[in-house]
Amino acid sequence: MVHSHPAKLTPGRWLLTWTLLTVAAPHAAATALGTQLAWGGNLAVTSDYLYRGVSESNGHAALQADVHADTPDGIFAGAWASTRDEALDPGAGYDFEIYLGRRVELGSAWNASVSVRSHYFLGGSQETSNDYQEISAALTWLDRWTLSLSAIPNAVRYWYYSRLSRSPAWIADTTGQWLMGEGLFVTGGAGYYRSSGTGAGRQAATGYGYGNVGVAFERRRWRLDIGYFFAENQARELSPYPVANHRVAGTVSWHF
Repeated sequence: MVHSHPAKLTPGRWLLTWTLLTVAAPHAAATALGTQLAWGGNLAVTSDYLYRGVSESNGHAALQADVHADTPDGIFAGAWASTRDEALDPGAGYDFEIYLGRRVELGSAWNASVSVRSHYFLGGSQETSNDYQEISAALTWLDRWTLSLSAIPNAVRYWYYSRLSRSPAWIADTTGQWLMGEGLFVTGGAGYYRSSGTGAGRQAATGYGYGNVGVAFERRRWRLDIGYFFAENQARELSPYPVANHRVAGTVSWHF
């Protein structure tokens, strides 16, 4: 039997595929569910794919995209993707994430949400999987401040560059943006990643803090973010990726 192999996605093909998905998929869903469905998303290019205190693009630029749909009763679902440096473990060139959640309005200014996410590393080694699932709860005030708590039951545990096992991890995040003028914001955020560990020594529970400060400018559907990122060196113990400490990164995004 002859097995065919899927064509390797180049960044250009990846971006074209996601552009088609962001245009066609929501319209198809809206047709099926009627005009009750609201949809949106964004396309972005960032100088460094920084996430929870580490760089998944090894300091290089990355292309990213998101598409999501919302119902009037607060249910939302979507998909997100990014290119990444395939030289980093697990040798995957792409991150892909699907998510589903429910948002509840707590008044004119506050809302709370619960979501589940499944994260996949595409194009990497098939011998071991770094895929994981996550559940999060968030409290948001307008579009200015968010506090979130997340749990990853099956997080991959590293000791520097060595993959050890899986163990639960917990993450606390807060982000905010303050309007300074027409379209101009001061931004900031902080978080803490905690691995529960599975024993003593290098298997013991440990964690690290991270954060960022910066500015953002919005005009119509475009947004430019420039930030200064920092993280504790303990991140090296839990991640094989470069620590995002004393780094400056910028992102240009188009929202629809």
